[in-house]
Order: sequence, then structure tokens, then C-alpha cells
Amino acid sequence: MNNTKLTIVIPCYNERENIIKILDKVEQSPVPNKEIIVVDDMSTDGTRDILESQVRNRVDQLIYHEQNGGKGAALKTGFAHATGDIVIVQDADLEYDPMEYPKVIQPIIEGKAKVVYGSRFLDSKAKGYFANRMANKFLTFLSNIFTFQRLTDMETCYKAFRRDVIQKVDIQEKRFGFEPEITAKISDMRIKIKEVPISYYPRTNEEGKKIGFKDGLRAIYCIFKYH
Repeated sequence: MNNTKLTIVIPCYNERENIIKILDKVEQSPVPNKEIIVVDDMSTDGTRDILESQVRNRVDQLIYHEQNGGKGAALKTGFAHATGDIVIVQDADLEYDPMEYPKVIQPIIEGKAKVVYGSRFLDSKAKGYFANRMANKFLTFLSNIFTFQRLTDMETCYKAFRRDVIQKVDIQEKRFGFEPEITAKISDMRIKIKEVPISYYPRTNEEGKKIGFKDGLRAIYCIFKYH
């Protein structure tokens, strides 16, 4: 792991309350050689002031979008600027624990996988809204039908890729359609996605959870569109 450079891409939109907290956790993660890229997707709640005054000197790259594009758009920008051997997605909230980076990227380091997803449903108790869990399971099931993967959590944030793999993918989806799109396109490359169990600390809608019903409908559309 000492010889492996990990790029952490953090898409950020209106995360004034959380961005410093998650950055602290990312910096404390037990990966010695890491590159941190924050992509602000035109935040309007004061997040940009915090990024400029408290974050710029702590990260390798801070990139601003001049119009809101969505999570997929922010990730596309971050992936394009990555220089690490492995690239992992880190949401700017506190739902996922950066201390688990080694668990997620180890199969790639060992040459056993090119892409790894951290599953919230392997070896763990169900957490979060019941409706969200059921929607996730349905979307994952539907995606598996077309991709021939055997995933338990297609919608997970923790997706890790060899950089040469993710930078070959032309990402088109701007919002949360990124999840089924990237899964379909990785599958089209005949790459088997490996899953490892991770922890999950879901936040409520009141705490700023952004995915909604329309995103679920879009995900269904994307599963058919990109298969």
C-alpha cells in the first residue's frame, strides 16, 4: 500500500456543515499516499467560502463548477484530474467511513480486481429509510439482470477503480444516474466488479440527504439506456 497512490474524489454541493468534518476523516484515513480532489458543484449555502478559506491549502486540487451539474458531473471532473493509481469516490457527507479505504482498495492492490464496490448490505444490519433500502435492492436487482454482475449494492458511494479503467469511461449522467451508468459501462468492458462489506451511517432528509424519488426513476431509465 505504501507504493500505491490513492486519489479521493469528493463531489461537494451545499455541504457547509460537513465538508471540514469529512476532510478531517479523509486526512486521518490509514492510506499513506493519497491525493485529495474536491469538486464544488456550484454550492450556494456558503460552502465555497469555507472551501476557499479552510480547505484550499489542505487538498491537492480544488475545482469549482460555475453551474450546478450534479454528482455525476462533479465526478467526471474529478476523475479527469486524478493522478493516483486507484481512484475512489467519497461523498461530502458523513455516511461512509474513510477509515475503511484499505478494505475497499486492497483487492485492487493485490491484483484480484480492477473495480471494487463497498456494499452496505454485506455482513451488516439494514440501516436508513425502509423505502430507500427497498428501492436500492430493486435497482441493484434490475441492474444485475442486464450487467450479469452479482452485486448487492449498485447504488453505493464507495466505488474504487484502477485509474486507467475509470478514465476510459465517458460519463454522461449529471446526477445520480451515474451509479447505474458506470456499472453498465464497466460491465461492458467485461470487468467483474468485486464487493466488500463496509459500514454505513445514513443521514436523514432533514440532515441534507439529496437523492429522491425522481432520481430512482432516472436510475431505472439509465439501467435500460446503458445496458
